[in-house]
Amino acid sequence: MIFQRELASPAFYEELKPLIALHYDEISAFKDIALEPDWDRYTQAELGGMLRVFTARDEQTNALLGYAIFIINYNMHYKSSLQALQDILFIRPDKRGKGARFIAWCDNELKKEGVQLVYHHVKKAHNFGALLERMGYHCVDLIYAKRLDLKGE
Repeated sequence: MIFQRELASPAFYEELKPLIALHYDEISAFKDIALEPDWDRYTQAELGGMLRVFTARDEQTNALLGYAIFIINYNMHYKSSLQALQDILFIRPDKRGKGARFIAWCDNELKKEGVQLVYHHVKKAHNFGALLERMGYHCVDLIYAKRLDLKGE
């Protein structure tokens, strides 16, 4: 598996669509909310220098096997601290044995850019927090969601 940084572009989005659909099927907590990525906003974040797209590809075929997308910005509470917030992270299930290497590679790339702090969100049903903790991450937040559009919620 080879890791690289890529640009968010229409060609990349087309290549990403099959994997992102697989990702959605695996982890979506609200399957009644349709998967509908806002590619224009991703492109704008790329053009604004706030998006980092990292990929994992097959060494022979160059097929996309996984991706990590981060939003990079100075934190509004700590204005001199450049931070990365993981937007989405996925590796095909048959390639997950390389997940720690991919995350570590992404961390190194972000560090080279001066990122001070990286945040990963982890789905409760697909919790890879133990892996992150082995890699030196600390659990600092819990996120709760509530549907406001359904009766009885």
